[in-house]
Amino acid sequence: MILVLWDIDRTLLYTGDIDRRVYRELFKEVVGRPAEHLPARGTGTTMPLAVRELLRVNSVDSTRIEELADKIVQRMPGQLGSHHGDIVREGKLMPGAAAALAAVHQRPDLVPTVVTGNLQGSAEIKLTALGLDKHLDLAVGGYASDNPHRPALVRVAQRRAGVRYGCDFTRETTVIIGDSLEDVRTGEEGGARVIAVASGTTPHHELTAAGAQQVIPDLTDTARLLELIG
Repeated sequence: MILVLWDIDRTLLYTGDIDRRVYRELFKEVVGRPAEHLPARGTGTTMPLAVRELLRVNSVDSTRIEELADKIVQRMPGQLGSHHGDIVREGKLMPGAAAALAAVHQRPDLVPTVVTGNLQGSAEIKLTALGLDKHLDLAVGGYASDNPHRPALVRVAQRRAGVRYGCDFTRETTVIIGDSLEDVRTGEEGGARVIAVASGTTPHHELTAAGAQQVIPDLTDTARLLELIG
């Protein structure tokens, strides 16, 4: 069996500025003033690390960053959930994503789940709102709520999937599908092959130079994707 670890944002779906609205709302609620700067877009950085950067670039007292970051992170899924209607209205599936997910899900030798910089609650809200959760075994994924260090999430997912499916998943039997340099690094350091998708903010040549084993323009060629996975 092969463990297929999907990235979420800009690989499967795009929710526009909704995450950034959540950062703004929670920063103001917890810190007590508006944020002047927000985390960079499309980097693949885990949410706990992005929140700490949010606090630093907005000149929050360094002695309070951990305390305030914990408060913001704890509230993030609930705050994102309050935007469920916005995700349904504004969110978009990336080209070919639904068909690609369905095709992987239908293969009995493939175990589809996620490895993501999102917290588990946030990931589930996004995927459910746009109807993609039915193609994924979210119980065996790796989430930023498990560990803010993204490469560590590969082993989290391998261990969970191994218990559930009775397999020992290794680098040779694990593949990440993602759009960012962080996805490539996660595979390299965490123990997975990487199929990079140039659907985000990182161009094809940068994904190749970073070490992705394969780079495809998008998810529209389902047959080719399955060939690369297998």
